[in-house]
Amino acid sequence: MEANMEDNFVEDSQEKNNSNFEIPRIGTKDALNDHMEICVTEAEKRETGALNVRDFYTVYLIETKVTDTNWNGALTQLSSIWRRYSEFELLRNYLELTYPYVVLPALPEKKVMYAWQKVASDTFDPDFVDRRRAGLENFLLRVASHPILSYDHLFVGFLQQAVGWRENIKETGYLQLAESTLKGLSVSVRLKQPDKSNVGNFLRVRARMAERLYAIHKLHANYGRVFSEWSAKEKEMGDGLQKAGHYLDSLAAGIDMPLEEEELFADQLKEYLFSAAALQGVCRRQEMLQLHVEKAETQIVSRITEKDNVHKGKTGLMTRLFGSVDTEEVRELKVNLLDQRIKEGHSSIKNAKEELIEFSTLALADIDRFQQQKVVDIRETLAGYVLLQIKMCRKVPKTGREKKGICADPIWKQAEFRALLTQANTTREEIGEDFPRRRGGENHVLATGSFVERDSFFNEMM
Repeated sequence: MEANMEDNFVEDSQEKNNSNFEIPRIGTKDALNDHMEICVTEAEKRETGALNVRDFYTVYLIETKVTDTNWNGALTQLSSIWRRYSEFELLRNYLELTYPYVVLPALPEKKVMYAWQKVASDTFDPDFVDRRRAGLENFLLRVASHPILSYDHLFVGFLQQAVGWRENIKETGYLQLAESTLKGLSVSVRLKQPDKSNVGNFLRVRARMAERLYAIHKLHANYGRVFSEWSAKEKEMGDGLQKAGHYLDSLAAGIDMPLEEEELFADQLKEYLFSAAALQGVCRRQEMLQLHVEKAETQIVSRITEKDNVHKGKTGLMTRLFGSVDTEEVRELKVNLLDQRIKEGHSSIKNAKEELIEFSTLALADIDRFQQQKVVDIRETLAGYVLLQIKMCRKVPKTGREKKGICADPIWKQAEFRALLTQANTTREEIGEDFPRRRGGENHVLATGSFVERDSFFNEMM
């Protein structure tokens, strides 16, 4: 019964990643997904018709349906619209600058990260496109579940406005704001030895483990092909060899589905890896506001010092060099001007501090929401990953019993066959003539892989 529960959990996790699912929301505030269903149903490859240069891109179909008949915030009850990945980036950049205190959801990777042997690096690969489609749907659902972001009119327009959305977002002037904001951001420090306990390193290690496990299983596919070809040339041993070949083929093919499920869990971890950059951006914007307060305070101090010098009749270096001396009227004008600037400076300090306090309050509230959501999602992801590993490990005893059943066949105990295995096991430079060769591509099919792996296999069969 426990095994069935674990299997059901893994199947539910896989189904959740491949279909429209509801993001569990922390808190009770009303959001857009309480009134509307949002899903990215399919992706389509298109070609640009500009000049004679053929360029391809992928578009994604966003479908929405209003489920609350009493809600009037939508442009239409049903909508279907195609959007490019660049438009998703445009939307996220706008939200980031309009709501700087919000930890924004992350977009899926634009190019393959932490790739390994089985994962294609082509951005038009069907598996990668489908995973990105699921990631874009997840991004929209997370924005729609946010109590502040979800009701932005440009976000609703992104979901339902087919014509004019790009023009509307440019009219907000967010591009000019983005340029001024980027000038104030400091360049992040590049670490030569990053923390090995972070999510990025975890994903890197998982990719190496998956590639190694995949290579070991696919090595058995070569053995299975050899035994299947060998069975066609033997009369007495043919059935036993064919049975062994089928077993090795099934063992090699059994790793594909678990690794595909692993990749889904890795995508969920990548989402929070990218969200870390959004959290870092909120912290940098808070530091910028703090810097504005410090600059305003420094200006006040310098103006007060300048006012005291004017009162005392102290002159600057240039004034002493050129021999000019200010009259009482000029001093009085300077003092009045400095008083006005000091007053304006105090007002700017007050405004800057109020802006900083308001930003910090809103940011802390949203960071708290983000942290609670992160704990729920990461716990669910890691639990699903662990249960998937348990499910894979439970196949090992079954595989061992099948192997023992094959080895118990009388054919494996014949002296002729044991002599062949012994000869193959002791050969180091070349496989013996008793084993079939494949002309053309691979010279020796059985020689694929290291000698250690091959010797281990033959020792088990002996």
